Amino acid sequence: MFKPLEACIGLRYVRSRRRNGFISFISFSSLLGIGLGVATLIVVLSVMNGFEKVVREKILSMTAHATISGFDGSLGGDWRNLQKRAEAHPEVRGVAPYIQKEAMLTHGPAVRGAILRGLLARDEQRVSEISRFMRAGRLEDLTAGRFGIILGAELARALAVRVGDKVTVVVPQAVVTPAGIIPRLKRFTVVGIFRADHAQFDAGLALVNLHDAARLFRLGDRISGLRIKLADPLRAPAQSRDLAKALGGNYWVVDWTQLNANWFRALQLEKTMMFLILTLIVAVAAFNIVSTLVMVVTDKQADIAILRTLGASPASILGIFIVQGTFIGLFGTILGVIGGISLALNVETLIPRLEKLLGRKILPADVYYITEVPSQLHFGDVTLIASLAFVLTVLATLYPAWRASRTQPAEALRYE
Repeated sequence: MFKPLEACIGLRYVRSRRRNGFISFISFSSLLGIGLGVATLIVVLSVMNGFEKVVREKILSMTAHATISGFDGSLGGDWRNLQKRAEAHPEVRGVAPYIQKEAMLTHGPAVRGAILRGLLARDEQRVSEISRFMRAGRLEDLTAGRFGIILGAELARALAVRVGDKVTVVVPQAVVTPAGIIPRLKRFTVVGIFRADHAQFDAGLALVNLHDAARLFRLGDRISGLRIKLADPLRAPAQSRDLAKALGGNYWVVDWTQLNANWFRALQLEKTMMFLILTLIVAVAAFNIVSTLVMVVTDKQADIAILRTLGASPASILGIFIVQGTFIGLFGTILGVIGGISLALNVETLIPRLEKLLGRKILPADVYYITEVPSQLHFGDVTLIASLAFVLTVLATLYPAWRASRTQPAEALRYE
């Protein structure tokens, strides 16, 4: 015999046809439940990893890695000297001035609120990838004095405007005239439209020239701050702190993780809760093994008694049923891992087919940050999920196996 006695008998019990078909059904249900639970966990975590990666990339492509401003939320006329000092820092790859305020855009009967960002096209291209997302016009079309404006695609659609149309920008500042207090407003010409495939920007961001924004908001030579591109955006917190120290600590330096902290914190909490909830599915399926083995032990009472009379120890009986339950769990886990990896690697092709079949978008652009379902498989997650499922199945075998090892041969064979 080339295998240990316990493994040989335990695997034979797994392969054998039982007199009680209900036990076989419960065994198959346990195996299938474990497989589905593991596959679901892998797919869900992969999709959430994909969401985090895509949103992070889109945020970093449209926003700066860090911003510098004064403690009052703006910088005075010496901001050009500050820009040169920031550019001299070894971790900084680009610096661009900006003005950012809230405004209301109107065109005909359409009215939309938006973030109005004033920038210099040449400097802005050093800190963001807005030029890559232009669908009409160019970023360089934002020239001083022309009062041109570039809109996000969804914002342009909501206002029903195209390149060349006029939009009226109303700012939250009032002008006192002999006729009374009236809001300040200015007509801008649409010179471009961008699409970043991120609802936050596509539906709520408008770009204008820095000097035009300063005139509109009557800021003079003041700006909101400086946008910074760092060498490594994933190390932005540490690098921004070094930059703040290098500038003397007289400025407010905020990195992109702080600006979007609530979003990523909520995503991490959701990811953790989804992991715990879906783990319960695996746990329920794993502990179905308890029911299976308890019924098997009852069905095999005579076999256990005969093995005991032939010299098998209680430990051997314990090992036989642990092997049987563990094999069910292991096989279910392997099936779940194979199915989960296969689905996770093909989510981006399967979801469009499902949307076509249903005739509707799963992620509508007016509700979600992104409109596609991404997936990023982390093999560390796969290892964790498979290990957790296997441990749960092993734990589920202990009680029924212990019950089997306590079987008394005389009691089991009394009525045989």
